[in-house]
Order: sequence, then structure tokens, then C-alpha cells
Amino acid sequence: MVGKKYLDESSLRTVRKKQSRTGMIWKQYKKNRLSMFSLYLFLFLVLVAAAADMIAPYDATQQIVKDRFMAPCMQHFFGADSMGRDIFSRVIYGTRVSIIIGFVSTSVSAVIGIVLGSLAGFYGGKTDNVIMRVLDVFMAIPNMLMAIVLAATLGPGMINCMLAVGITGIPGMARITRASVMTQRNQEYIESAYSNNANDGRIIFKYILPNALSPIFVAVASSIANSITVAASLSFIGLGIQPPNPEWGAMLSAGREYITKYPWLCIFPGIAILLTVFSLNNIGDGLRDALDPRLKN
Repeated sequence: MVGKKYLDESSLRTVRKKQSRTGMIWKQYKKNRLSMFSLYLFLFLVLVAAAADMIAPYDATQQIVKDRFMAPCMQHFFGADSMGRDIFSRVIYGTRVSIIIGFVSTSVSAVIGIVLGSLAGFYGGKTDNVIMRVLDVFMAIPNMLMAIVLAATLGPGMINCMLAVGITGIPGMARITRASVMTQRNQEYIESAYSNNANDGRIIFKYILPNALSPIFVAVASSIANSITVAASLSFIGLGIQPPNPEWGAMLSAGREYITKYPWLCIFPGIAILLTVFSLNNIGDGLRDALDPRLKN
């Protein structure tokens, strides 16, 4: 009973410490007004994506021929495209597509990158050399070029686009994780874990990674923004989401032919990309400053 009571008290202290740490991070984050604005902006975009079916006045693929190239008005808030489709509705549905691509692609790169980076950083030696040299080969190729090659190989489509974008983010995520794990692997609590007969997997994923997540969180926020940009670029050149599906990059590609006469075809999808990437990058900067105020510019 005494041992159980001790464990309960120890667990309670751990929970309180984590809550206190989270509260301090949030308090520090709130001091950055631009990051808070960006957080609210991104949450608004997420809500728009989730409620697209209720917000959009038209179906994203509905064609109203008589409204072709209609300028922004009460009937079509953002105007209509070359096929008479409502741009406002397509931008809203495109928000859902882009956010899904960003989160899924980042999840792919984060899961694989964190595992590889953890193994390389924890074991070092030959394991580190093999993993990092292979990743260095991929890092020697620009992300956009690699994404184009992968998308062309896998073929167009949403799933293949997410895979292509996710794979390009693995090397960067692995390097960040490796560096963070290396700073933790020689700490005293690791020796304590070994003395309690904890295996390597338990040490890595239960003890080291939770203490090495700060730079990884920042990298994930930036990676989502980068994934959305790369996916839009792939769609722009015809290797990503295919028409008539609404996607910001594909909308820019379809509107570029008419940009001089009907600029609204490109303006609104471009603004959507700008606001999303702007908010995510500032969220990442705010997290960086909140998790480690020493890095604040």
C-alpha cells in the first residue's frame, strides 16, 4: 500500500509538472501577438474546411454556363471561372483539400522521419552513418524536384500527391529529430532507465522523445506550410489534384490563361495559399520562441 501510495503521488507530481510546463509555454506563446493572430486565423481556416458543405453556396463542380467569367458580385462573391463555377465555393472546398494534404503529408514525413532520426541519434556509429548518408542523398535533391519526380512516377491524384510530398519531408524531419535525441541520450535519467532494465525502444519512445519534442513541434508546423505549398505547386503543373476537383494550385493553373482580363480567377486562390502559409509559419515561429525563449529574435 505504501508503494502504491508513493507511485500515485509521484504520478500526480509528474502530471502537475507537465501541466505547469504547458501553462508556461502557452503563457509565453500568448505574448506574441502575431503568432496568436496566426493561430486564430488558422483555426478559422480549419473551421471553414470542416464546415465547407454548409458555407459554400454552390457545389464545387457545379457549372453555370451563363455565369462564365462573371466578376465578383452578390451572386458569386469571388466571381465565376471559365466554366461558370463559383470561385468562392471552390476556394472553400479547396481549403479542406489543402489542409488534409498538409496534415497527412506531414504525418507521413513526421512518423518515418522521427523513427529514423531517433535510431540514428540514439545508437550513433554505423547505424547513424548508414541512415544519415542515405538521407543525405535525398537532401542533395531539391524538395520540389524530388516531389515532381515522385509525383510523376506515382501518377497524379490526391493520395499519390500526399505520398510524394510526405516523402520529400522525411530527411529534414529525421535530421532535426537526430540532433534533438543526441542532446538527450547521455543524460542521467537515461542511465537510471537502464538500471531499471528498460529496453532501448522504451527508453527512446518513453523517455528521450518526450524530452526532445520542442524542435520537432516547430518543424511540424513549418512542414505543414511547406507541404501545402509543394502540393499546390504539383497541382499547378498538372501532377497533383486533377480537375474538376477544387484545389488552390489547380485553380491558379486554370486561371493563368485569363489573368490579364479576369484577374479574380487567380487572386482569390493565391490569397488563400498566402494566408494559410503565413499563419502556419508564424505559428511555428511562436512555438519556437515559447519553447525556447533564448532563440527569440
